[in-house]
Amino acid sequence: MSEYLDLLRPLFEHRNEIYFAYDLGAQRVVYVSAAYERIIGDPGEHINDDLPYLLTRVHADDWQFLQQCVAQAALEELVQDVEIRLSRSNQGPQWMQVSVCRRQLPTGAHYLVGSARDTTREKEVLINGEKFNSKKNATLEILSHDLAAPLVLLQQLTEHLTWELPTPDDKVQEVLHLMQRTCTQGINLIRDFVDNEFLESSNVEMRFDRADLVVWLRTLMEEYQHSEQHMHLNFGFVASEEPIYVSFDINKLQQVVNNLISNAIKFTPDGGQLMVSIERRGEHALLQVADNGVGIPADLQGVLFEKFTKARRPGLRGERSTGLGMSVIKTIVDLHQGRIWFESTEGQGTTFYLELPALPA
Repeated sequence: MSEYLDLLRPLFEHRNEIYFAYDLGAQRVVYVSAAYERIIGDPGEHINDDLPYLLTRVHADDWQFLQQCVAQAALEELVQDVEIRLSRSNQGPQWMQVSVCRRQLPTGAHYLVGSARDTTREKEVLINGEKFNSKKNATLEILSHDLAAPLVLLQQLTEHLTWELPTPDDKVQEVLHLMQRTCTQGINLIRDFVDNEFLESSNVEMRFDRADLVVWLRTLMEEYQHSEQHMHLNFGFVASEEPIYVSFDINKLQQVVNNLISNAIKFTPDGGQLMVSIERRGEHALLQVADNGVGIPADLQGVLFEKFTKARRPGLRGERSTGLGMSVIKTIVDLHQGRIWFESTEGQGTTFYLELPALPA
């Protein structure tokens, strides 16, 4: 077998991935591939001297998570593609994707063998894309509100004129109907554009990543908080602790939270309060989206999550009932092994609760 391994050695030596073998008894690295020098910047023969320093560079949360994964894995079971961050001076973190396996030789010696691949560039691209996507969706919701609000007001004034004028002549009647149609078409066009953006993102395959839910939510809420004066609403965000790590599909969960916030905006009058909060409860992360708006009528609460629900209704400013729909939101939450529910009182507001499995603290 060893001669076949020697045949494959050039592949191990020249890939941009570090391969290593660690003797658990002797507590020494007995093999490291040539990529170590390219990725870490020090010759491979220095690995055992470098190791204590390298371990201090690993983010404490990631090191604890990797140790837990290895401890829970059976002998010969591969722990695959665990992301860890290494600190760097004057730069962002260096991202590594680590796969390890505990092995026992016939002699009884125990080894930890594995690989570490530098994924910094692709991770930075992914993180920037996720930030852009979060801000884009929040901005779209804010813009749709700002653009639609004058049209809604004009539509309402036109309806008022139609009722107030005693007997408008045909010409005036025609102009009023034209104004109503134009307003309605403009509002529908704005909402269709936003809804299509949301729906396109919701149809992507599930891709779970381990991430800090607090940092992600704070980034999402910053856009809404910056728009408070334009939207005439007050936005708040509270986290009971930080970090709270969860394995979730960032794009999918973003759609869920954006739609919950969008619904809260629709049914909260000007000057109202919209609060997003996150806390750890045992083995779960509990996210809340609360508003002090008009609430959900009691006769609609029981059918809110049904696929073809009758609970859809226009917003306070004439917004159409579109978006993902609560049935799709519930499906996304179910795919995360979570649950969603709400409490609502007419005239007082609504709070949606989203519970997701949290990774160990």
